[in-house]
Amino acid sequence: MSGIPLHRSIYAQQMLARAFVEQDEPLAQAFARVPREAFAGPPPWHIRDQDRYRALPSADPVVLYQDVLLGLDMSRSVNNGSPSLHAGLLHQLRVTEGEHVVHLGAGSGYYSAILAELVGQSGHVTAVEYDAKLAQMAKAALAHYPQVTVVHGSAFDWPQQPADVLYVNFALDHPPARWVDSLHLNGRLLFPFGVPAVDASGRRTGVTARAGMLMIERRTFGFEARFLQGVSFVWAEGLEETPGRHEGLMRAFRGGGHMKVRSLRWGDVAPDQDWYGEEGWGLSFNVL
Repeated sequence: MSGIPLHRSIYAQQMLARAFVEQDEPLAQAFARVPREAFAGPPPWHIRDQDRYRALPSADPVVLYQDVLLGLDMSRSVNNGSPSLHAGLLHQLRVTEGEHVVHLGAGSGYYSAILAELVGQSGHVTAVEYDAKLAQMAKAALAHYPQVTVVHGSAFDWPQQPADVLYVNFALDHPPARWVDSLHLNGRLLFPFGVPAVDASGRRTGVTARAGMLMIERRTFGFEARFLQGVSFVWAEGLEETPGRHEGLMRAFRGGGHMKVRSLRWGDVAPDQDWYGEEGWGLSFNVL
């Protein structure tokens, strides 16, 4: 990779290999071109090690090019997430040049920058972040990407126009109508779908108890849906909850079968073969 520091080229190759991505040159180039230190804040940098954060004993940016979680807001378990996880997910999303991508839960903007590399100058990335401090970090770090717009606001108010890809980096318990209805034909929505965790006192911990990355793709006759893999993610902020939903979802996860989901039942479609469902939507075993 000409003109790119050797450690970033090696890092890109390692992250794709760790994600078991055999070949994706645009994605490898994107990971190599974006400097992770520009989105990490000043040192000392902290990584999530088992169940706690530990300070890295070096201020050399080279140490950031590992498959580690970098703490952005450690009090809320908000991180710059695992590069290999995102490499695998972005490979599945198949983002291409010229597309409009909406990145919800953009954090400090690192993966927004990688998305910007993938869509190129002819595409556009709308990066939405709820936390004011992180949104400000993202605006500063992404200022030299003309194809990126950073928004400080609620992800549930976006997108405000149709999009090709929605990439969501926080977990929630349902597919919001705005997200699903905004997809172009063949558009993709990828988000962590699951149930929030609680501690021994019954208080929310801010992360998931059980979740999987759910891919929804708009087709001519409906929406394909499938789970890609299990994940642990920060839970959504400002989410209105539906009574009984979390209990029902946990029963569905414990019962298994979620990897056999093949479509999203949407709107007035009658329930048939739902893995989990409610009025107006469900995750179904039916193949479109």
